[in-house]
Amino acid sequence: MKADSDTLTPAEQTAGPARSGGSGPVRIWLAVLAGLVALMVIVGGATRLTDSGLSITEWKPITGAIPPLSAGDWQAEFDKYQQFPEYQQVNRGMSLEEFKYIYWWEWGHRFLGRFVGLVFLIPFLVLLATGHIRKSMMPRLIGLFILGGMQGAIGWWMVKSGLVERTDVSQYRLAIHLTMACIIFAALIWTIFSLTEQAGPREPAGLRRSAGLVLALVFVQIALGALVAGLDAGLTYNSWPLMDGDFVPSGLLMLQPWWLNLTENITTVQFDHRMVAYLLAAAGLAHAWQLWRHGLGNARKRAGALIISIGLQILIGIATLVHVVPLSLGILHQSGALFVLAVAVWNLQASRGEARLIGS
Repeated sequence: MKADSDTLTPAEQTAGPARSGGSGPVRIWLAVLAGLVALMVIVGGATRLTDSGLSITEWKPITGAIPPLSAGDWQAEFDKYQQFPEYQQVNRGMSLEEFKYIYWWEWGHRFLGRFVGLVFLIPFLVLLATGHIRKSMMPRLIGLFILGGMQGAIGWWMVKSGLVERTDVSQYRLAIHLTMACIIFAALIWTIFSLTEQAGPREPAGLRRSAGLVLALVFVQIALGALVAGLDAGLTYNSWPLMDGDFVPSGLLMLQPWWLNLTENITTVQFDHRMVAYLLAAAGLAHAWQLWRHGLGNARKRAGALIISIGLQILIGIATLVHVVPLSLGILHQSGALFVLAVAVWNLQASRGEARLIGS
């Protein structure tokens, strides 16, 4: 039986679609966006692994969405590529067909970026007009849109670093680009979990702090992974658990000043990536044990998800290393990082028991 509006409380009368279940379309929209951002990160990883990132030498946000359509168009793009150091020093003599292979990877990555922008903007306007988006969500959604625009600019800033004297992009800019993508992905996951009817209980401060530590370590490890990729550090020391016969290899501090080793010494960068993986595993296990002992709500499910996701990612990382980073394992490793990140975000969100967006 339909309730008369006179019998409803003022809050119930003004709740609108979001209170009555209208957040469902918003959650679906954000989940699609998160999936597309994840796909874009994965394709970006493939672009890096196939050395395709410098194949498109111009940034045309609108007209660049159209790929070459004729033999003349393809030759014109190839001619542009031949003017830059990567072709002249690394790929000299490559065929047009070989160029098309790397071009399509980069074009696909950029096209996905444009598509993500459309999938954000058009449904956002529709959901806003139909009352599904509450005012409390607006700052977060506007922030996500701004971050997405910044990410496109950062991507071109990264590509430009490989079009001057280098034959590859700067590992610093690559790390910033990947980390920003992961921040956007994490913010989407956080917002999706915020759109539930009821908040869970706020867990003890120790659990919240350790959940935050695990998430922070995941971000550090992702950034270190970007440095490994940017320096091709995964193509060396392809054994585990030792590096060239030693657990702590020589040459970790061969560059001066010493801090350059953290971002420019291939040996140090790979060593750091390994050590933070061990640290993340230890922190994850300790936190999972805390969750298991806490045992309330979904704590034990989160404990299991953390152990499984981190453990699988370490195994994939080892396999990727010892097989000298084949494309398939490299893509799987990048996908695993996003899965660990999503689990860590969910875990922190649940531990905080915050007031949800839907009820604000």
